[in-house]
Amino acid sequence: MDLDTFYVSVERLIDSRLVGKPVLLGGVGDRGVVASCSYEARTFGVHSGMSMKMARQLCPQGIVIKGNSGTYSKYSKTVTEIIRETAPVVEKSSIDEFYLDLTGMDKFFGCYKLASELRTRITKETGLPISFGMSVNKTVSKVATGEAKPDNQLKIDFGDEKPFLAPLSVKKIPMIGKKTAFMLNRMGVQKIHTLQEMPIELLEKAFGKNGKMMWQKANGIDHSPLIPYHEKKSISTERTFMKDTIDIRKLKDMVAAMVEQLAYELRHGKRVCSNVSIKLRYSDFQTVSKQKRIPYTAADHTLIQHAKELFDSLYSRRVRIRLVGVRLGDLAGGGHQIDLFNDDDRIINLYQAMDAMKDRYGANAVRRGVAVEVKGLGRGNPFNGEPNVVPAHRNA
Repeated sequence: MDLDTFYVSVERLIDSRLVGKPVLLGGVGDRGVVASCSYEARTFGVHSGMSMKMARQLCPQGIVIKGNSGTYSKYSKTVTEIIRETAPVVEKSSIDEFYLDLTGMDKFFGCYKLASELRTRITKETGLPISFGMSVNKTVSKVATGEAKPDNQLKIDFGDEKPFLAPLSVKKIPMIGKKTAFMLNRMGVQKIHTLQEMPIELLEKAFGKNGKMMWQKANGIDHSPLIPYHEKKSISTERTFMKDTIDIRKLKDMVAAMVEQLAYELRHGKRVCSNVSIKLRYSDFQTVSKQKRIPYTAADHTLIQHAKELFDSLYSRRVRIRLVGVRLGDLAGGGHQIDLFNDDDRIINLYQAMDAMKDRYGANAVRRGVAVEVKGLGRGNPFNGEPNVVPAHRNA
């Protein structure tokens, strides 16, 4: 099941004047990225991942909205609760996409009837349009959902997987991206039918182990199970500047603000991390990153120090910076451990007091002085079962 143009649909629930109009959601500046767009905007050639500047050129009458991650998480949670009340096994693969395993439900309700009634209930109770595709496995169901959109449903009966997939473009197979599709096209493979007839050995020679997997998916073979729970291994955030900058102080303040926000999310989710990573993208689009293993912690002051050290060792070209990113990885459950020589109970009390204020009044209620000028860092909590939501690139 996949919510149709989820972010746009939520915005239309909030403001009905957006219904029927081309909507562009994402970074509002020229350097912003289109996170989602309405079907009306797609007729102009706009698509997600496109720069907002190009989207505006293609669709000058488009209405640009920045979006609010907290609002999207709220609606996603509501839909998730409705689905989990009905389906015995659910895998939430993204904020707006769900896999349901209805095996064995035929003897009670009929799987297709159950899914149809569930879809109707979701739309009725939330006002959000949703589509679904039903088949014997995840791959065919996902492709069928894409073919059913917008706001529709499609069932692929057992044994009809290959005929259903055959006339479609190879780009429809979930694991095939632009580069792989380009390579296949150069080999004369544009439709899934051609891929179905190719020898596995040839595909393995060209694409390695992924070649066999592509052949299996093209033939409607997919034995991957639903995974109801995913343990989050890292959290990250990044910002694209409105103008490329070489201001070291501004860059370090941004890093500190981002680490402070991520550290709060760690503590809020009762997690600690043991890996810090910094990413920089220069004005010529060269992207570099560096990481460092550290003792497990969720303390701002410790993480900020390591992040700034990584930044100093990474930023060596003295070229203007376009984007900066921070990632905290190798997460584990637990709380901050006091450093025997550097910390005391006052540090723990300070963090507890700050987090209590943030929990009550919002993540930006208490901030370091260096982070005051940094805007737009509020995010949905990544540990409440909701994946991080777009806009992924925020302008600073």
